[in-house]
Amino acid sequence: MFRFFENLVDPYCDYPETDRPPTRLWPFMLEYAQPFKKVFWATAVMSVVVAAVEIGLISYMGRVVDLLSGPRQEFWHNHGVEMILMALFILFLRPILQLLDVLLLNNTILPNFGTLIRWRAHKHVLRQSVGWFENDFAGRIANRIMQTPPAAGEVVFQIFDAITFALAYLVGAAFLLWSADARLLLPLVIWFALYGALIKWTVKRVGPASQAASDARSTVTGRVVDSYSNVHSVKLFAHHSRELDYAKDAIEKTRETFQTEMRIYTIMDGALVVLNGLLIVGVVGWGILLWTQGTASVGVVAAATALTLRLNAMTGWIMWALTTFFRQLGVVAEGMETIAQPIDLVDSPKAKPLSLPEGQIIFDGVSHHYGRDAGGLDNLSLKIHAGEKVGLIGRSGAGKSTLVKLLLRFYDAESGRILIDGQDITQVTQDSLRQAIGMVQQDSSLLHRSVRDNLLYGRPSATEQEMLAAARKAHAHDFILDLEDPQGRTGYDAHVGERGVKLSGGQRQRVTLARVILKNAPILLLDEATSALDSEVEAAIQKTLYGMMEGKTVIAIAHRLSTIAQMDRILVLDEGKIVEEGTHEALLSANGLYAQFWARQSGGFLNVEAAE
Repeated sequence: MFRFFENLVDPYCDYPETDRPPTRLWPFMLEYAQPFKKVFWATAVMSVVVAAVEIGLISYMGRVVDLLSGPRQEFWHNHGVEMILMALFILFLRPILQLLDVLLLNNTILPNFGTLIRWRAHKHVLRQSVGWFENDFAGRIANRIMQTPPAAGEVVFQIFDAITFALAYLVGAAFLLWSADARLLLPLVIWFALYGALIKWTVKRVGPASQAASDARSTVTGRVVDSYSNVHSVKLFAHHSRELDYAKDAIEKTRETFQTEMRIYTIMDGALVVLNGLLIVGVVGWGILLWTQGTASVGVVAAATALTLRLNAMTGWIMWALTTFFRQLGVVAEGMETIAQPIDLVDSPKAKPLSLPEGQIIFDGVSHHYGRDAGGLDNLSLKIHAGEKVGLIGRSGAGKSTLVKLLLRFYDAESGRILIDGQDITQVTQDSLRQAIGMVQQDSSLLHRSVRDNLLYGRPSATEQEMLAAARKAHAHDFILDLEDPQGRTGYDAHVGERGVKLSGGQRQRVTLARVILKNAPILLLDEATSALDSEVEAAIQKTLYGMMEGKTVIAIAHRLSTIAQMDRILVLDEGKIVEEGTHEALLSANGLYAQFWARQSGGFLNVEAAE
């Protein structure tokens, strides 16, 4: 039974992906709700049925009171069959109806609706560009991905569990009082008008207050995760107190926004108690007055009293459900600031997989300043022949990393084109482009998974023997065999910690190098590929690197000039332009900027602050 209802909707079903999701709240919610349309209709109908049954029972209790006022001896003779049928309805049919309602809510909607939103939101966010991620806290992004789905699920739950039920219940209550004595509707109508005014007042304030509180919580998460992710720097600079103050500022903001939210609820609760008192006195008192005048039976008074007491108990729940509804809408609205952001760096509609028969790279008048007036690349034109090994040097901020990011299409150039074997990289699929490029970065961060998982990230289809061979070439195999994590996993099954923190810098760099060796892409980017290695290991790995370069087009960024001295050509970048190019010997002979860098090296490293 449970499995049937749990599988009514597949949260991972196919859907038309969009680069620009709705930015308004209800269109956003409706787009995610499409697979649930039939289930939502069924749940709404069941909510109305359950409410009708509850109203019917209260009405019937009034009839029972009237029947009990008659002769006792004839009661079972005249009404016995009716009582048995009603008992059977209460014992068997009523639980089935309520069970169906609960199964649809608890087992079909709640688990699957939140899962669907989390899955699609994560899928959407993963498609965002690197630049998009660089402009926000990873912790805040993750927090919004995590808190929006349950909030959206709570919104749907309250619609069917409370709002639909409550509306049906109020309509049924009005009908019951009207059928008993139309005059009993008057206090209910007055109460409902005042109750509606209180709801309007509360809802108007709780939505913005909730969104502010949710945003404050996301900020706290972002700051806390930022401190944890950089705990080495926190400890190294002894800034424990500074980080506490940084977090306290956001935590205090969260407290203040939550206090504002709770004040609204306190006022609401106080006003609700007064309103419910008016409801009880008005309906029950009016019913007693009608009874004393002989225009209402005891059963009518009993039914009106039971209904009023039931409404009294429900009003707090309904109000809380409504405020929860709008509070969770505020959380969803805050989450939409991340989830509903458009994806600007997308594949062209006519994009095809990159065809790479040779590996020639051309930068044609490329400029990119990250939306600023300076920095990045400035009208750079460059042709790298297939199989050519090019070294890239320059001061910090000269444009080296920008060149690499544009080639990988982490950003789109503001002007100009980048061609690989004659194909504009904006006209090929991003996945095929990046699959054709292997890169060893200076920041050798790893996934918090096993060493094996990290290595196979380079080529998931690789065999165990191919993986081991790549690890040996990167001089990583021996230290990997000695690894053991706190859970007792060893060797290639050992987990490396967040960003690979359980490994030394040199070990991380060798694992990432092995991953790129395993990928075996035709274009190779090396960004300080041996910067974290000691001299002995670096000397051994240099041979591996030169072996990797055979038959590949290579761009190598280095501050240690000795690592690129043997390249076919060396480019010197300054302020986004190529100011010198040639072989190591030719550049030394020219006695220009490269020669100054070489002369000012200390231990083989480039002095990035070298004089003009």
